[in-house]
Amino acid sequence: MSAGTGTVEKLTVRKTSLFLRRPNLVIGGTIIAVLVIIAFVSLFWTPLPPGKMQIIHKLKPPLAQGLLGTDHFGRDVLSMLMAGAWNSLSIATIAVAFGASLGTLLGVTAAARRGVFEAVAMRANDVIFAFPPILSAMMLGALLGTGRFTAIIAIAVFMVPVFSRVTVSAASQVWARDYVLAARGAGKGGVLITIEHILPNIANQIIVQVTIQLGLAILTEAGLSFLGLGMAPPAPTWGRMLADAQTYLGTAPWLAVLPGVAIALTVFGFNMLGDGLRDLLDPREKGRA
Repeated sequence: MSAGTGTVEKLTVRKTSLFLRRPNLVIGGTIIAVLVIIAFVSLFWTPLPPGKMQIIHKLKPPLAQGLLGTDHFGRDVLSMLMAGAWNSLSIATIAVAFGASLGTLLGVTAAARRGVFEAVAMRANDVIFAFPPILSAMMLGALLGTGRFTAIIAIAVFMVPVFSRVTVSAASQVWARDYVLAARGAGKGGVLITIEHILPNIANQIIVQVTIQLGLAILTEAGLSFLGLGMAPPAPTWGRMLADAQTYLGTAPWLAVLPGVAIALTVFGFNMLGDGLRDLLDPREKGRA
């Protein structure tokens, strides 16, 4: 057997072993990868323009007019689902990125300074938690109007205390370790220690939390759109598709089933991916691999 053949066989065994040991990582990653590809493809191509109305073809079932049928305005459901994937994923990604950045910064600062700063930061988090993103969006909508920006800010604000709490807990444990105490004894300041020692050692936990919160952000964005607090029409979103489908549940159930399945599958994929990453990045699991 040649060296090249042996290498290929080893890679095949490793991939099979990865799936057997962490199927949630593979399944979740595959689902999200497919959804991301569909979302990017929708920027350049959809079977029909998502906003194109064909009243003569309204409420056609799947395969009767297009692959997934049409809605009450004759719009192609598949095209709307594809465009909605981009809108939902982009809003969720931007909101979580903003919330994770601000929350992590607040968390590592609180863990480094402790005392009054940490107490005030944690109480501020409690206050933010008292206002769920739906309520925040309603208040922001009254001030700024509904739209993409309002949805992003409402979701991001709710994400800040989530990441802040996770970061404070993880960073506080690292600050108590011997190598950090040695760095402090060597005269390194809090900022330098945070950059060199704290952030690298809590990055795994933040990555896992980002993945899980992306699923929650998708669900929240759908809820905001359902209530009319998300992107303004005619931009298609999964939540608005669900809202529009309420009137036609008896005559055109696919209008509610299809976006509902898309939302559920996306949240499921992010949760599976987060669980898989948690196992993969856990030092204790690495030792068993």
